[in-house]
Amino acid sequence: MMKAILFLFWIFLTHVAITLAADPVTKEIQRGFSAKHDDSYSQFQPLLTDPTGVFSLGFLRIDSNFLDLAVLHLPSSFPLWRAIPANPAPWTGTISLSFDGTLVLSDQKKSTVFWSAPSDSTGDRVLLLNSSNLQIQKTGNPASVLWQSFDFPSNTIVENQNFTSYAKLLSTNQQFSMSLGHNYFALYIEFGKGSNSAIYYKHTALQAKAQIVEGKGPTYARIGSEGFLGMYQKEGPPADVLSFDTFNRRYQVFYRMTLGDDGNLKAYYWNNSAWMLDYTAITEPCDLPSTCGSYSICRSQEQPQCTCLDNGTNGCLPMGNGNFCMASGDKENANGAGYGVLTRQGVDLANKDLVDFTTMGSLEECHSTCEKNCTCWGAIYSNTTGKCYMMDYPIEMVIEGDESKFGYFKLRSVEDGDEKKESKDDKVKVALLVIGCGILAAAGGFVAYRIWERRGRGGGMGGSMEDGLAPGPYKDLAAASFKSIELSDSFRKP
Repeated sequence: MMKAILFLFWIFLTHVAITLAADPVTKEIQRGFSAKHDDSYSQFQPLLTDPTGVFSLGFLRIDSNFLDLAVLHLPSSFPLWRAIPANPAPWTGTISLSFDGTLVLSDQKKSTVFWSAPSDSTGDRVLLLNSSNLQIQKTGNPASVLWQSFDFPSNTIVENQNFTSYAKLLSTNQQFSMSLGHNYFALYIEFGKGSNSAIYYKHTALQAKAQIVEGKGPTYARIGSEGFLGMYQKEGPPADVLSFDTFNRRYQVFYRMTLGDDGNLKAYYWNNSAWMLDYTAITEPCDLPSTCGSYSICRSQEQPQCTCLDNGTNGCLPMGNGNFCMASGDKENANGAGYGVLTRQGVDLANKDLVDFTTMGSLEECHSTCEKNCTCWGAIYSNTTGKCYMMDYPIEMVIEGDESKFGYFKLRSVEDGDEKKESKDDKVKVALLVIGCGILAAAGGFVAYRIWERRGRGGGMGGSMEDGLAPGPYKDLAAASFKSIELSDSFRKP
């Protein structure tokens, strides 16, 4: 009996030891570390925690089939930082995170590297601070920081994180970005490689122009614990303050600012149970590029209404791609695809104040200038001011305007291309039909010849089946062949 008890106790201790040894969560990663992705974790597999246990680094599941390396705010399961949001890795058990001086996310054989910290950031340990900042450090007195996630944000910055002019926020869907100028921050629509981005929101430190000097050191923004976004050029009082709703209320909370997939920039604070909205950059729906989309008109009423520029009912025209560069004269781009033109009265630009313009004498001059400009996608002309606003990006942010505004928009000739393709397909079909009918006619003639030959040998009308052909009168076969030819002719008629 005693032996059985001791044996069971030994099994229990062994199980506890194995469980503790298998627990991958640690508060410091050192050289030689390697952790394999375990797909038994349904959403998040923690690997490293901060000293407070509020933040964790680990494998995060993305859209069921993918994973990313992420720093999570554990109480809300919100990812504050992601390594590769634009191209996450597959959700399989072959992915691993290793540290041999630098962090590497790869398959187990390291034949495919999905993400890695820079090779020159070779350190001794990885720490996750209680600010949610992930760091690779070189031990010493003091320790030196070789790389940190705060310098490479994804779509979010948190309080006390310096957002510099060298960094960029990208929405998770990669369609919108935020970046910092020498005395402003702005939001942009991203059209992909080969196309210009379009600015749609800008906050300028108007009262700080004398304090922020272009070219005199880096500009950065930072969320203060008092509830504001400050702009700085050097340490000390901020040169500009963008106040949140909780500004100077002395809340002891944790702040974050996130660029959402709708293109809006919002600030939140954590109240120990939920994220509370504290600031919204854009409050008018028609000022958001995501409200209606490309080649559409946004009408701002109690509820925004969206219509297509071409009055289409089956969805608005496609945006095109970055190689859409129109030339004057033959209206052909580099790929040989033509374009059409759509004009519309009573339209304007939501981001008009942020778009370059030239004063011109007439509507025709404005439109002609855009037509001759290879990089111009469209133009808005105002009869009252004479201003011509040129768009060097795919058509976005069009809103309802007064009757003095005229829009000129270049469109891909999708319909022309489809008609050419359909015409080519029709010719192929007709050719195949004619060939088929010719074969049938030849077969009919061959059968008729064989029957005539058999009659000549006294085979008569009866007889048995010969060469797999059923007996029948010549005139029936000829009639059938003739009908086939008539059918072919009917298909060939335009």
